[in-house]
Amino acid sequence: MAETEDFLVRELHPEDDDIFKEPMRKRRRSDRDQRFRAFPSVEQSALKEYEKLESRTRRVLSNTYQKLIQSVFLDDNIPNSIKYLINRLLALIEKPSLDPIYIGLFGSTGAGKSSLINAIIRQAMFLPVSGESICTSCIVQVSSGCCEQYEAKIHLLSDQEWKEELKNLTTLLHRTEGPGGEEEDAWDRGDAAEEAVWKLQMFYGNGAEGKSYEELLRAKPRGKIPTSRVISLKAEEAGELSVKLDPYIRTQRRDWDGGSAETHIWPLIKLVEVTLPKSELIPEGVVLVDIPGTGDFNSKRDEMWKKTIDKCSVIWVISDIERISGGRAHEDLLNESMKACQRGFCRDLALVVTKSDKLHLPEYLRERKVGNEAIQSQREAVLERNEMIKLQRNKILKDKLKRKLPADSRVLEASELVYTVSAQEYWQQAVLTEEETEIPKLREYIRRRLLDKKKRTVTKYVTEAFGLLLLTDSFSCTDHMQRSRGNQGFHQTLKAVCLKNGIYASRTLARIDLNEAITQPIYEQIDPIFGRIFSRSGKPTDGSALIPHIDAFKLSLQEKMTEIGIRNGWKYDSYKKTFLIQEISAILGGLEEHILRKKRKIYESLTTSVQNDLKPCYEEAAQITGKKACERMKDVLRRGVDRQVAEGMFERAQERMQHQFQQLKNGITEKVKGSIATMLTLASSPGDGLYKELADVKSEYKEMEKLHRSLREVAENAVLRRGMQNFLLRMSPSKAGPPKT
Repeated sequence: MAETEDFLVRELHPEDDDIFKEPMRKRRRSDRDQRFRAFPSVEQSALKEYEKLESRTRRVLSNTYQKLIQSVFLDDNIPNSIKYLINRLLALIEKPSLDPIYIGLFGSTGAGKSSLINAIIRQAMFLPVSGESICTSCIVQVSSGCCEQYEAKIHLLSDQEWKEELKNLTTLLHRTEGPGGEEEDAWDRGDAAEEAVWKLQMFYGNGAEGKSYEELLRAKPRGKIPTSRVISLKAEEAGELSVKLDPYIRTQRRDWDGGSAETHIWPLIKLVEVTLPKSELIPEGVVLVDIPGTGDFNSKRDEMWKKTIDKCSVIWVISDIERISGGRAHEDLLNESMKACQRGFCRDLALVVTKSDKLHLPEYLRERKVGNEAIQSQREAVLERNEMIKLQRNKILKDKLKRKLPADSRVLEASELVYTVSAQEYWQQAVLTEEETEIPKLREYIRRRLLDKKKRTVTKYVTEAFGLLLLTDSFSCTDHMQRSRGNQGFHQTLKAVCLKNGIYASRTLARIDLNEAITQPIYEQIDPIFGRIFSRSGKPTDGSALIPHIDAFKLSLQEKMTEIGIRNGWKYDSYKKTFLIQEISAILGGLEEHILRKKRKIYESLTTSVQNDLKPCYEEAAQITGKKACERMKDVLRRGVDRQVAEGMFERAQERMQHQFQQLKNGITEKVKGSIATMLTLASSPGDGLYKELADVKSEYKEMEKLHRSLREVAENAVLRRGMQNFLLRMSPSKAGPPKT
């Protein structure tokens, strides 16, 4: 009895009954409709039908779950097979409706990320913008929700995280006298040192850069720090929240000593979350993420920077039209984005070229080599140039992706990988129409991703639920039962690199990662192989692709199921066959998610291994001060790398990666073994001497059967509506452009 009570303890609290109610029941119909305001009427209808299907499915599962709980509540020993069934029901009931879609806007300083977000949400100057200078200082997430007001949460570094950063900043700044008695006092020349001074002065006031770590620990900060380390802001209007938010987001000028109390705690900020009221432009469930620069000197913020990129299912590489060709920063951002496709959850990648209205007409006409038709206006020239850029960059980007990613990657199927947008023209429309700025096209891109994900999620959810109800109903009726500067500046940067074990991330300079640079030749060799291992294409016989092996295992398991069925007389028990097919898909589907989460750790194991082996060298170099410190630091690093290579650094990295793969293999085996064994026991239970008769769930099964049939009808209706919409659009007259200039 004690075991039963422990197993059911969290399910039987009466105050938790709300989780079994239909989620949408408490909401007014008008509120539900407002959630889809960002979609055209055709897509709204499809979303409402999918949501209704999901809601009714959840209600059926809840009713079934309650009945089963009541039927086993007083039993002392619940067999593992029944626990499995109850846990699967509970997991489906509590499964989130839809995980957010994170769209990362990844670009360098002045590329126009904040301006682009402002245009997409149709709120001019909502996020701070400032031409070529660094404006957004931290990661900013923008989404819409059920709130009635504009809201923001500013997350600060914890006390321990700030102490770690403070220690690094003071270590970077302070010098001891060199052997010749000359004090090295040119700290202000290096970018890393300038940023350190700037942060300390902002947080503690002028003169803080000259104090020791211990003195600063005792010093009182200039701004008030909330104990929760979270600052909440609310406003009725977008402009009001923008004013409140500005000092927290905007990068503060280094030559400015004034400012409010908000600016004084600016060095502590690591993340800002902004939630808009129900939006007609950004659907609920989509999060736009402004990812500034190439990382951060603080390890926690830098880790957040990497994790933010990796959790994005869509990445837009943002690049100014004047920097699109030949820019080192642009290439670095593209490479980092492709790595995210290799190691993270990213499935879609696009290049968004900003400021596409910029064009000097006389110069363009002089250099123009395309076509014979005369250009009549600035608008025609801009559109022609933009179309050329899209064609050229689309081919270049697709070729790069083909070399780096598996052949079945979804991004390779996209016909459009490049967008040319103009946030400025979106507001002014002096040269281009609203459609020609391609801001509406990006909104459609967002809606399409959300609608597609909703469709796939609900289809999978209803299908899993149907298989589970099919078996449960059969047991309840007949059977019973059983988850670059000078050397001084370089010296400061090198010291910063050593302090952070080979990595230096700054908001102003390109990211430096010595460990990654050392292992880059290895990655160039293993990237194609790594891509094939985690590819969905290929055959199990080629020995490399993991997912096809899982698919082959699924087929093998289904064959085994058929054999068991023949031996156990399943000839007329088609529900058991259906149940096993659905459960195998659910278990192995969860396995794919597990593999995806482990993939990043495996991929980065080479650089992590090299970083760990070189850590003593970095620590030794970081302690060097005095005359010729830069040369001595480089010498320590060279000798350290040579020594580690001679001692088998790369061989150890290889062994560690192999060990990670072995751990993944063992994890897959253990993860599958228990679930499959219990599932087969459950489905193959004989008819005699069974546990006990369960509650009657015949009515729930019949309703689930209807919902499962409805899936096809919803999909067919969506296709018909889309076809009608496209027909009407083709028949409508096209919009005229602005007057010719």
